Amino acid sequence: MTAAIAGPRIRGAGSATRLLLSLLGSLVLIVVIWVAFLLAFPDVGPIIGRTPLDVFAYLFTDPDAAANRGDLFDRLWITLADTGIGFVTGMVAAIVVAAVFTLSRPAAQTFMPLAMLMRSVPLVAVTPLITMIVGRGPACVAVMGGIIVFFPALVMIMTGLAGAPRQIADVISAYGGSRTTTLRLASLPAAVPSLFAAAKISVPGAMIGATVSEWLGTNKGLGASLQQALPAAAYDELWASVVVITVSSIVLYAVVGVCEALVLSRMGTATS
Repeated sequence: MTAAIAGPRIRGAGSATRLLLSLLGSLVLIVVIWVAFLLAFPDVGPIIGRTPLDVFAYLFTDPDAAANRGDLFDRLWITLADTGIGFVTGMVAAIVVAAVFTLSRPAAQTFMPLAMLMRSVPLVAVTPLITMIVGRGPACVAVMGGIIVFFPALVMIMTGLAGAPRQIADVISAYGGSRTTTLRLASLPAAVPSLFAAAKISVPGAMIGATVSEWLGTNKGLGASLQQALPAAAYDELWASVVVITVSSIVLYAVVGVCEALVLSRMGTATS
């Protein structure tokens, strides 16, 4: 019994460790690409093009580093909250709509093309309309972040729901179970890997949605920092904000990945 319980935990911990190591390698690769980009395009110049050492100095060693770091991280918490709002809104909407489409083929055939058509509209183009309708508060963040998260998550979750073993669905149907029962007992458990895959893809998208909504809508958080730093030629702040956004996205991706490894190992499903 103890070995049976410990086995999935060990496998989950191993998968989580491998994921964290791969993400650490990704951070190193990002720094290498960053430096290579500045070397490949010397016309960018040291005034605009900041190096990793410049950003490190801005955040940790300059005389005003503490103030710079405090301001940036104060904005980060706002952006993380906005990211959470958009992520939860988009994922919940995607799960609900995917379940409805799975239960009703006519609904899927009618509304799926419309959903994909809406996805093709650039978010920047509809931002003024969104802010006019819902204002510049949390509702704006939820709508804009939810839009970015919703569509890719919907497609992946629907694929997962459709991948439920047919034999289990037939058994449930033979015992008088409804389509809703089949969805709850067969389709949803089978879609857990797809749900986590959608979450991993959606977390960076939610961060982008939060930044865009702050830039164009709420004027708060790191999006506002980018908006204010660019015209003011505050390039240290600009690059530091981009670094914080990038690292935060990677960390959030890692958190979801660790949760995925632990949950799927607990379910007896291996992660790649």
